[in-house]
Amino acid sequence: MNPADKIQNKRSKDPFDQLIFERGLKIKSLWIDKELDMLVVVLSNGFLIKETLSAYPKLKSASLKELNNWKLISNGIGITWKTLDEDLSLKGFIKNSALHETLRLLEGKGLQKIIA
Repeated sequence: MNPADKIQNKRSKDPFDQLIFERGLKIKSLWIDKELDMLVVVLSNGFLIKETLSAYPKLKSASLKELNNWKLISNGIGITWKTLDEDLSLKGFIKNSALHETLRLLEGKGLQKIIA
């Protein structure tokens, strides 16, 4: 075997992939409340990620029975709703959460201080 052909495991440079694939962060469970337009992702480290159902058109228009028919993908790196043809990833949830948190901070005191 040519040494150049040898496959090597390399550390990801993506901090989201590091959390998920190297540190083992997974989705543990999911809680859905259609009336509150809320989807809460429970992570293996105890953290919660809150999303709105209305951010996902297929989930927004689904019945409660359809919404509750979800399964974890690949031991918790994603969620699938087969009957709705919808798959959501942990990486996507983390990125959305980080983006929304940054926007909240920027819309608050931090941005006002920069502008003023």
